[in-house]
Amino acid sequence: MRAIQLKEYGGPEVLNLIEIEKPVPKRHEVLIEIKSIGVNYADTARREGQYVVKTPLPFIPGAEIAGVVTEVGEEVTKVKPGARIVTLIESGGYADFAKADERSVIPIPEQLDFHTAAALPLQGLSAYHILNTMGRLEKGESVLIHAAAGGVGTIAVQLAKLLGAGKVIATASFEEKLALAREMGADVLINYTEPDWENQVLEATGGRGVNVALEMVGGEVFNKTVKCLATFGRLVIFGAASGQQVRFYPSTLMARNQSVIGFFLPPIMRKPELLQPSLVELFTYLGQGKLKLTIGGVFPLEEAAKVHTLLQSRKTFGKLILKP
Repeated sequence: MRAIQLKEYGGPEVLNLIEIEKPVPKRHEVLIEIKSIGVNYADTARREGQYVVKTPLPFIPGAEIAGVVTEVGEEVTKVKPGARIVTLIESGGYADFAKADERSVIPIPEQLDFHTAAALPLQGLSAYHILNTMGRLEKGESVLIHAAAGGVGTIAVQLAKLLGAGKVIATASFEEKLALAREMGADVLINYTEPDWENQVLEATGGRGVNVALEMVGGEVFNKTVKCLATFGRLVIFGAASGQQVRFYPSTLMARNQSVIGFFLPPIMRKPELLQPSLVELFTYLGQGKLKLTIGGVFPLEEAAKVHTLLQSRKTFGKLILKP
């Protein structure tokens, strides 16, 4: 089968198309013929050796896949060949086939296609648990969502509304992205390339600041976002797309009882009591038409390097998909 592999850390050029043996499912595993692969910032961080946990080399990226089960291990009882499923795996998704534990696969509702199914789990679960589990969003509270036209951002804007947010403030880097955020339901639109954007956030909240902020850019955007927090405000960090780290003084949070919280999806994935109900809820919203997914482009597997370049240009909209 074909797969995209990296043997060294670096730019998109280190992603190479190779031929390898098809995986063989173990006792509790299923083999999946992949039809759609979600591309995420985590994949680019893996490629650069900047991921939250160490990336071993050589490495095949890809955590989010949808496809058809073709083989099952000898002790698999819940999944049969021919099943249309979606799952999250640790690695190996940039390929024609991958294997997964039977407990991790979820049936795709009949009305959804493979690309839509692959676009939901990682970013949908991230948005849900950033807002709900980590951000502890309460009805009527205000939310600041950076990169609101991206994969997590477009879902987070909609979920914030579904979870009862009073005001959703969306930021993006140019007008077309802000228009998409408006379409998703954002109440206030701010271009964060403008030098005074944090003052615009404060103005939109009557000087109080936001109750919950979602931040994945890093650098100066992080520092300014801290300034936008209300008393008892919670800032949830789920990435650093700029690659920039900043000096931060935690004692500055004390005067207004503010919190800075880190979010990483794998620990959520290891807690079935958190993972399963939230994914069911997300698919329910999707089936009811309350949640819309934006597919920013579908590309052949061999164009993985191009897709990484596009994603890191921060000029894309919604979710980027690779198709074997």
